[in-house]
Amino acid sequence: MPELPEVETVRRGLAPAMTGAVIAQADVNRPDLRWPFPDGMAERLTGQTVLGLRRRSKYILADLSGGETLLIHLGMSGRMLVSGDPLGQFAHEHPQAEKHDHVVLHMDNGARITFNDPRRFGAMDLMDTATADQHKLLSILGPEPLGNAFNEAHLIDAFDGKNSPIKSALLDQRIVAGLGNIYVCEALFRGGISPTRKAGRIAKPRVAALVPIIRDVLSEAIEAGGSSLRDFRQADGELGYFQHRFDVYGRENEPCRTQDCNSAIQRIVQSGRSSFYCKSCQT
Repeated sequence: MPELPEVETVRRGLAPAMTGAVIAQADVNRPDLRWPFPDGMAERLTGQTVLGLRRRSKYILADLSGGETLLIHLGMSGRMLVSGDPLGQFAHEHPQAEKHDHVVLHMDNGARITFNDPRRFGAMDLMDTATADQHKLLSILGPEPLGNAFNEAHLIDAFDGKNSPIKSALLDQRIVAGLGNIYVCEALFRGGISPTRKAGRIAKPRVAALVPIIRDVLSEAIEAGGSSLRDFRQADGELGYFQHRFDVYGRENEPCRTQDCNSAIQRIVQSGRSSFYCKSCQT
């Protein structure tokens, strides 16, 4: 599933084609994805100007001139692709329609935004912009890891007395929004912390040190266009490249990249998810 860097990469790719443009026509080609689409979604989108695109955790939020916000979640295999952009940001002409093109937005500037999702685990919803933070998918979220509210004091307080492994704690969207399996593995490696350590038993200085590490990992991944594993593509159809920088994720039995470390990367399963780490470097 795309994590924060992948979603942010898609948001930045969509912005030049959508911000300030009018949705001249919205085609909704099925009644649902993971959940049913809101009533009259095509009619409610058609004619709306996109005032701006935001990201909250792993959701893209398109604020519309009529006072509603379109929420987009890519799910496991969803892709938002841009074609025919008159601003010259994208070189792709409009492709032929595909079987899994579930929502298509025809912009008045000539761009076409296509939401393609073979597995149909993605989602779209419409909500009042003024109360968007109260939406059931957004109201439970913790602070953004690249924002000021995610700081050393917050993480130390969130971990205080917590008996779950730190890997699970960092994946808890109530503690920090947008982190997923890939980037938690990478951040814990850089922090030298084993994913099996109990969150509440890690020294406060080590917890505090994780905050800038998490920010650095996410920022580097965004700069690289995210990580392309299986289905992820940027909005122009290109791949991300951060997967070539992985220190641990997906590198089971490969040598640790730390200088003078002779250990191999190990994989364990925690709560049904693979954790990759170096047993020598992470304690």
